[in-house]
Amino acid sequence: MSALLDIQGLHGGYGRVEVLRGIDLNVHNGEIVALLGSNGAGKSTLNNVLCGIYQAWGGTVHFDGNDLSGAHYRDVVKAGLIQVPEGRKVFPNLTVLENLELGSFTRARSRRSENLDKVFAIFPRLKERLTQRAGTMSGGEQQMLAIGRGLMAEPRLLILDEPSLGLSPLLVEEMFSLISRLRDDGLAILLVEQNVGQSLEIADRAYVLENGHIRFSGLPADLLGSDELRKSYLGL
Repeated sequence: MSALLDIQGLHGGYGRVEVLRGIDLNVHNGEIVALLGSNGAGKSTLNNVLCGIYQAWGGTVHFDGNDLSGAHYRDVVKAGLIQVPEGRKVFPNLTVLENLELGSFTRARSRRSENLDKVFAIFPRLKERLTQRAGTMSGGEQQMLAIGRGLMAEPRLLILDEPSLGLSPLLVEEMFSLISRLRDDGLAILLVEQNVGQSLEIADRAYVLENGHIRFSGLPADLLGSDELRKSYLGL
């Protein structure tokens, strides 16, 4: 079975600094793949190269049968590869509704109304706050809004960059339950996280990134079952 996302030999960085040093990674339809690694490992750089924000220096990115190597970020979104960036990045002076509507600006605009209903079914709290400015919401509500905005584009693959960052333990539990539900509904997810334990609980497969190299790829049970890997790369 061919992968939905297939990355081969990817090199990239910013300025003159090489961060990614030959990344091989794939995600299949309907699975959660966890990408783990410490700060500075290259996780966010990989996301930004995949999404066309940074240019790849070498290697290939194939998505849903299309070659997206070096594609403009607008074309990446049109293809259905959608990122929810670290730190939520909502538009603070716009309302909840305006933020959500912007999610369908490039893709799925004609189905905006139906997709709003789907987002409200997942996040009833957002429906209660339609006219509230996003910047006045709590961190957890802003994370819901950021994910809801991503879902408005009808993603084929959703990249979640540190979705649990800055959330209370209770909201972290809710967030990981939500991510599992999205996968169960058929959505492929690349989960980029420092929260190792809970990521591995819900992931189908996992990669560990260190200094721009993939140090492990395989099943979460295999990663957790290796004392050397756990201590070296996960701090467990």
